[in-house]
Amino acid sequence: MKRPNVAQYHTVVSEPFPATMEISFHDEHGRQTLIYEKVTWDIDGERRGLRYGENPTQPAALFRLTNGNLQLGGVEVVSDGCYLASDVELLQSGKHPGKINITDADSALSILRYFPESPTAVIVKHNNPSGVACCDSAVSAYRKALLADRIAAFGGALAMNRPIDRETAEEIAQHYLEVVVAPDFEDGALAILQQRKNLRILRIREIERLQQFVARPALDFKSLIDGGVIVQWVFVPQVRSVADFQPAEVEHDGRTIRAHRKPTEAELQDMLFGWLVETGVTSNSVIYVKDRATVGIGTGEQDRVGVAEIARDKAYRKLADRIAWERFATAYADLSDRDQLSEVDNEVQERRGGLSGAIMVSDAFFPFRDGVDVGIREGIRGVVQPGGSVRDWEVIQACNEAGVAMVFTGERSFRH
Repeated sequence: MKRPNVAQYHTVVSEPFPATMEISFHDEHGRQTLIYEKVTWDIDGERRGLRYGENPTQPAALFRLTNGNLQLGGVEVVSDGCYLASDVELLQSGKHPGKINITDADSALSILRYFPESPTAVIVKHNNPSGVACCDSAVSAYRKALLADRIAAFGGALAMNRPIDRETAEEIAQHYLEVVVAPDFEDGALAILQQRKNLRILRIREIERLQQFVARPALDFKSLIDGGVIVQWVFVPQVRSVADFQPAEVEHDGRTIRAHRKPTEAELQDMLFGWLVETGVTSNSVIYVKDRATVGIGTGEQDRVGVAEIARDKAYRKLADRIAWERFATAYADLSDRDQLSEVDNEVQERRGGLSGAIMVSDAFFPFRDGVDVGIREGIRGVVQPGGSVRDWEVIQACNEAGVAMVFTGERSFRH
């Protein structure tokens, strides 16, 4: 039997990529050239770039745009001098970053940019958030984001939009993360985090200017196996305030079918929070949020009712683990005391996995009511979805039967 090659994860793959790279665009107005330079860090006295790509056998390099501006259709979509994940300060290298560490940090920043008004924590694992929370303090935001899915957060990338203080650092140091990203670290906080020798600690001062990236267009390149490339503008949500939501109403059989119950102000805030988090989740997806924190996140499924069920089931499991951890300092999977297990199970059932009163968010329309019925059976109080299905009337009726508020966004939020 062939033994797994554990040593491969401790190597640094040599890469053939040049020190600089140029990409040129030609149109009737002339030539526009973007100039990039390879990013390296001083690690153990050597200049090193990315450790490796998605797997230890894949060479990879990170490039930072250093010169050039690109305008397409009269819109500036790329310009130099605006750096986030491509220009991190490596305060501690750990095993030093690989491609996934950088892209997870970037995915976290893509969500974090929408919440400048509150201390916010985003934990990303494999390009998807495991937990997102907005609170009145950095430490509270971190705790809620972690406990939204403590198991998935293991080995994840944490990004925060406030400097990390000592209290937050002490909480972070109790758990295994691969990456911590923040605009800065207060006195004593960095020393606490550095006790985790394999932790990559990244400072990105531009996080303080994240709101400038909210509506900023960017380009996404997808390489095909034959060498072809698909280029698209990155999705920018048009719904960025509660005023941008549309009433859930459609014409059907000569009459107007509309959602009866109006969402409360608190529900509207959760709806907006959920929609903006949803923009950073791999599709098809459905998520549940409550009190500006994620409760259950379902990602990357082929059918909408299936992903609604996955998000529901995860909410139940994660709440069970949270209660067990907070009450007995033990993971739910490790509980052996029958009375403790029964106590946790009963509370999870009573609270319906934390979904009672939650908001259900879908990145695309519900083709049938069976998807939204999954959340309704758990006691959700609101739904956010794009609308546009020929059966929107059926979905609206399902919400009206249960007294659930619903709003349309008028836009789809796929991310692949």
